[in-house]
Amino acid sequence: MRRRKISIGLTFALVMFDATTLMTATLAAAQTETILHSFGSPRLDGQRPTPGLAVDASGNLYGTTQFGGAYGYGMLFELSPAVGGGYTEKVIHSFNFNHTDGIYPQAGVILDTAGNLYGTANEGGANGYGAVFEFSPHAGGGWTGKILYSFRALPDGQNPSAGLTFDAAGNLYSTTAYGGVHGANGGTVFKLTPSTGGGWTKKTLYSFTYGGTDGYYPLAGVILDASGNIYGTTTNGGLYTNGIAFELTPASVGEWPETILHNFGNGTDGQNPAGPLVFDGAGNLFGGTLNGGTSSGGIVYELSPVTGGGWNESVVHTFSGATDGNDPGTGGLIFDGAGNLYGTTGGGGSSTGGTLFKLSPSGGGTWTLSILWGFGAAGDGNGAQGVTVDASGNFYGTTVLGGAHNLGTLFEVTP
Repeated sequence: MRRRKISIGLTFALVMFDATTLMTATLAAAQTETILHSFGSPRLDGQRPTPGLAVDASGNLYGTTQFGGAYGYGMLFELSPAVGGGYTEKVIHSFNFNHTDGIYPQAGVILDTAGNLYGTANEGGANGYGAVFEFSPHAGGGWTGKILYSFRALPDGQNPSAGLTFDAAGNLYSTTAYGGVHGANGGTVFKLTPSTGGGWTKKTLYSFTYGGTDGYYPLAGVILDASGNIYGTTTNGGLYTNGIAFELTPASVGEWPETILHNFGNGTDGQNPAGPLVFDGAGNLFGGTLNGGTSSGGIVYELSPVTGGGWNESVVHTFSGATDGNDPGTGGLIFDGAGNLYGTTGGGGSSTGGTLFKLSPSGGGTWTLSILWGFGAAGDGNGAQGVTVDASGNFYGTTVLGGAHNLGTLFEVTP
C-alpha cells in the first residue's frame, strides 16, 4: 500500500464569476486577508487541510484535512458563518482506520444540487487502496456517510489523490495515482456511474503505462468538454519524463483512446504538472507546473487547439521564486468573466509562504501578473493550495501549514 502526501486542488472544468466584483490589478494592494480557521486545536481538530473547497449557497465551506480528527486519519469539516461575525467549525466526519472507512484524504470535496458531498480517500476502504465516499445531510442536522467504491488490488486503480468531477448525467470522474492494468506505477482514470436502485458501478477508462512515452502518476483530477472528452495531466512520464497533458476520447467498448496534447520538460518549459486543467471560454486549456521554466519556479501555461489537429503550448508566466512565488502547479486555476486568471503558488512571495496571484490578458498574447496576497507572515498560513470564489468575488482557500498551530489554515481574501 502506497502513501502520498502531495495534494492537488480544484476539479472545476470552467469556473467563472463576475469581474465587476473584483479590484483591478492597479488596486491589488487593497486586498485584505482573514484567517477563518487555524487547524490543529483542540486536539481532535483536523491537521493539514487539503486543497479544493466547496461553497454552498449559504456561504458554508466544506473540505477535508489529511491528518487529525478523532482518530488521526483526517476529517471532513464544515465552516459556517456565525451570527455576529466569524466562522464556526463543525466536524462532519473523522476518518477511521477500521477496514471499511477511507483514510488520509488528499483532496477536497464537491457538492451536488441536493447538498451531498463527494470525495476521495487516498488509503483505506475495504481493501486498503483508497475509496470514494459520499456524505448526505439530514433534514434536522447531522450527516450520513457511505463508501461508493473501494479500490482493489491490481489491475484496479489504487490510491486516488485527486478530487472528483461530475458530468451532466451525474457520473463521477477522477484519477488514481497508482495501479491499472500495466502495473502499480502507472495510475488510472476512472468513472463511477449511479445504478438504478442504488449503488455505483466503476469503470477504468484508461490505464497509464510507466516508462516509455506515456505519462504516469496522475495527481490531478480531470475535466470534461461538451462532447464528453476528458482532459487531464500526469506529473511524470512523457518524452521528457516531466509529465504530460492528455485527452481521452469516449469509446463504447474497452478503454478510451488517449491523445497526448503536450510533453512537458523540454528546455525552459514547465515540468511536473500536478494540478487540474481549466478551460477558458474559447476552449483553450490552462494549468500550472510544480517546476521548470527559466528559473525552475514553475510556469502557468496555455494549450490552444491548432486548426487541422494538435495543440500548441505557450507560457503565460514563468515564476521566479522571488516575490511572485514558485510552484503554481498544485492548486489549480480559476477564471473570472473578463478572462482574468487566478491561482496560488505554494512557496515564495514576500513572506515565502506562497502567493495569491492574478494574471490579466494584456493583448498580443501577453499577460500581466499582480500579486493579491503574500502568505507566510507570523500567524498567517504557509503553503497556499489554490482558491475558490463566492458570488461576491471573495476568495477562499487553504494553506497546508502556518496559522496559530502551524498545522494549516482556511483563509478568505476580500477585494
